[in-house]
Amino acid sequence: MKKAIPVVIAIVLIIVVAAAGFGAKLLEKYSYSKERADLTEYFGVTGSDDVPIILQDERIEEHARLWDGVCYFDLATVHKYFNDRFYEDKKEGLLLYALPDQVVRTQIGTNTLTRDVIAHGVPAITQGGEEETREYVIARYEGDVLYIAADYVKEYANYSYELFTDPNRMQVYTEWNERQVAVIAKDTQVRYQGGIKSDILTDVEKGDEVIILEEMENWTKVKTKDAFIGYVENKKLEGQRTQMPIPVTDYEEPVYEANTRDYKINMAWHGVGSVEGNETLDAMLAQTKSVNVISPTWFTLVGNQGDFSSFATQSYVDKAHEKGLEVWALVGNVESVDVDMYEVLAGTNNRTHLITGLINTALEYDLDGLNIDFENISLDAGEPFIEFIRELSIPCREHGIVLSVDNYVPMDHTDHYNRAEQGLVADYVVIMGYDEHYGGSKEAGSVASIDFVEKGIANTVEQVPAEKVINGIPFYTRIWETAGTNVSSQAVGMEKAQEYIAEHGITTRWDEETCQNYGEYQSADGFCQVWLEDDESIRVKLNIMQKYEIAGVAEWKLGFEVSSVWDVIEEYMNQ
Repeated sequence: MKKAIPVVIAIVLIIVVAAAGFGAKLLEKYSYSKERADLTEYFGVTGSDDVPIILQDERIEEHARLWDGVCYFDLATVHKYFNDRFYEDKKEGLLLYALPDQVVRTQIGTNTLTRDVIAHGVPAITQGGEEETREYVIARYEGDVLYIAADYVKEYANYSYELFTDPNRMQVYTEWNERQVAVIAKDTQVRYQGGIKSDILTDVEKGDEVIILEEMENWTKVKTKDAFIGYVENKKLEGQRTQMPIPVTDYEEPVYEANTRDYKINMAWHGVGSVEGNETLDAMLAQTKSVNVISPTWFTLVGNQGDFSSFATQSYVDKAHEKGLEVWALVGNVESVDVDMYEVLAGTNNRTHLITGLINTALEYDLDGLNIDFENISLDAGEPFIEFIRELSIPCREHGIVLSVDNYVPMDHTDHYNRAEQGLVADYVVIMGYDEHYGGSKEAGSVASIDFVEKGIANTVEQVPAEKVINGIPFYTRIWETAGTNVSSQAVGMEKAQEYIAEHGITTRWDEETCQNYGEYQSADGFCQVWLEDDESIRVKLNIMQKYEIAGVAEWKLGFEVSSVWDVIEEYMNQ
């Protein structure tokens, strides 16, 4: 018996040790981790002035900056999330914001701004307003990147933000949709992931309110009032309910009063290549019907400082007015081969010089409108271009001058023309509904097939109110010749195209795909093709325009048409 006692003790000890080991494993398995997450790493803070942004309920890739206790967004972030109307003039160190009746200007690096307002009743375009100050630097550079104070951005956008520290982070709201909230039922922790072994992000106390982002079987993804996004056990939540946040409505969107007409527009472009060319007005209008706007190609950009050449004459305007026509003079750059559009439009001095010249000229000649025809705008000049349209719209609006802007048929590579903004600040957006195949095209084809035309209109009215959209139709046709891999063409008017068909004995047929009369023949030099613009093709285009109930039609250009096409256009105008 005495010999058995040590054995029993040994067995008991083994059992105790085993039980202790098993208990330790159970404790380890079911106990809550006390490890805390590295919050600097969690939020992605890269420095003492770096401020990660939680937008709505997600941390976004863009960060704010904190200088002298003031939060700043870089300009790209402002454009993406808040308001894309802020304009940076890198040349002159200015931050501009165009309103319907003024341009708000601040010298970057200062706390002052000036409102440049329209001078009423006189030709001068602007006059300096009184200076205003803010308690912070409004905009500043960090390297080449422009940053704008968050409080200044709030003057032009409805959003809220709250800054938190240790570590830096910023909660931003731009939308205030219905959401689900709950109350913490017992002191607990918000963890990085759903699980008791996940690191702790922050502590929450009984009674704290959290936003519910996602519910799972045992854990719920939540956001705390200080912008921690993590997981809480379901049993630690109670009082779930729907909440409607109070939206921020400090900023009111400005109203851009449109100087549109209450009738259809029929604008005919008149190609004028000299002052003497104005004498052709009577001849060009002789066979027209229902035209109510004439757009002479009078102004062409010259040099990079905002100057332009002019073929304008008062006698032309007077004669057009006598005939009941409005004059919307065209301002173009097609012939401006040595002009750098970025140089003209990017700098405020050059841009203002151009605007001043155009407005003073429009007032001098009693013009009814300006038709801006800036083509081949490069990507880097896209933003300066739309700023030019914004700023030009201000004096046009003040003086009752119609502002229309010509645009290519919408394509991916022309998004930088920003048709939506044009449709807001300008009076009319004109689609140049032609040049589907143009002089430099590598393949023969229609100048304006019906699918091309309809797609241009449909895509435009998605961005611009239909009552502001005018579609331009071609009075010309291209005659194509293909010889091997060489493709060439010549643009001719309607009458010349018919003569070509007759001279070469070409039989045409109606092509349902393009909705044009098509003809072809094999010459000694190559394969010739023509997609005609004539009464029939124009009628189909006008039917599409009527379908979308747009503002009207424009024709490029007078002198290329046959007289019968005006009957077709008149029918459209009377619909």
